[in-house]
Order: sequence, then C-alpha cells, then structure tokens
Amino acid sequence: MSPREKILAIKDASPLILPSLLLCDFGDLRGELDLLEKAGVQALHLDVMDGAFVPNMTYGMPIVEGLARHTDLPLDVHLMIQEPARYVEQFAAAGSDLITVHIEACSDLRGTLRQIRDLGVATGVALNPDTPLESILPDLDLCDLVLCMSVNAGFGGQKFNSIALEKFQQLVEIRRNQELDFILEVDGGINVETISDCFAAGATWFVAGSAIFKQECYTQAVADLVAAAEQ
Repeated sequence: MSPREKILAIKDASPLILPSLLLCDFGDLRGELDLLEKAGVQALHLDVMDGAFVPNMTYGMPIVEGLARHTDLPLDVHLMIQEPARYVEQFAAAGSDLITVHIEACSDLRGTLRQIRDLGVATGVALNPDTPLESILPDLDLCDLVLCMSVNAGFGGQKFNSIALEKFQQLVEIRRNQELDFILEVDGGINVETISDCFAAGATWFVAGSAIFKQECYTQAVADLVAAAEQ
C-alpha cells in the first residue's frame, strides 16, 4: 500500500482525532506511541517548523523517519516551512504518508502539490485564519486534504478563531458542487469545548495537542474528544 493509499483508507473516518506530537515526551517516543495506539488513534500529526515561515523551530526528517520505523499509523506531516518544495522529497523518503503545505509559504502551490502526488504521498494544503479561502480554490482538485488553521501557524497559546467554521461551511459546498473529495481538517485550540462546532461545520479530522498530552489518560482524552464532537 502506498503512503497515499494509507491515507485514503481512513479518509472517511469521522471524527478522527490526530494527536499533535509537538507536546509528547520526546525522551520516550516508543512509550508515547504505545499509549497512543492503545488509545485507539488512527493517525499521528507532526508539526514541522523552520524558524522562518513561523518563529518557532521543531523537528525534521529524523523524527519522521524514527516514528515510521516504530509504528504503522499513518503520518500526517504538516510543513510550516518556507518554500516546502525544497524538502518534500526528503520528507516523503522519511516516511510521510500525507504532506500538508501552507499556501502562504508556496510560490507555486500547484507545482508543489503535483510534486507530492508524484511521490505517491497524499497532498494537503493549509491556510491561516486571515488567509482568504479564494487563494486555494484553483488547486483543490489536487488536494486530498484541506487544513483550516483556527490559530496562526507556529504561535502557541492562541484562542480558537471561529473564522475556520465559516471556511468549513464554504468548503463543504464547494466540495459538493465541484464533485471533489478532500478531507477537512482543523488544527489549533481543539478541545472538548471547540470540537463540536467544527464537526457541525463539516470538519472530520481534528488535530489535538494539550487536549490529549496534558491529560492524565490518553485513552479517556481521545474518547472525550470523540464524544464531544458527536454530541
């Protein structure tokens, strides 16, 4: 099964909770993976930051490669880096199953999406809260996933921005009218208070950080998020 096929196999899972590994214990990745798998998660979200497109720096290809060696869970890799086309091939080789790039960071979004697709990896496009939805519309035919940020990429401690809900509602209509089939994902401030509105607006994949990793029990945290989404 190709990386893209791994993503398409879980495309219709809803609600799907993706732990954002940025907050995990990197000193015990094997232990964290074990706990997350026991909690029933179906995919993992990796935030890659370059200190240029966003002010923070995180991890790169070695962490992706290390995770890919120790889990069969699909790896949803969110590249918050300037001109990601420079590194797409390396991240694909490291074991990414889905690579999401930011419209704000790409001089040639369509070319970058084609590059990802040609590597057999699922494609995603992300946009920050203040970025108009119109900026990605010409390239939705090449997207397996659209990630609407509900906070500005790379900044911690921000409040959930409800503009993401409006974008999801519009994207649901566009997807239906244009007979497209992309996943709708949300990232930023997702917890038991915010997830239900996103689910009602059309999002089906939810990236969660502190709502999982700062809870006492990952299994209960994931179950609580699913229940909150569906209520």
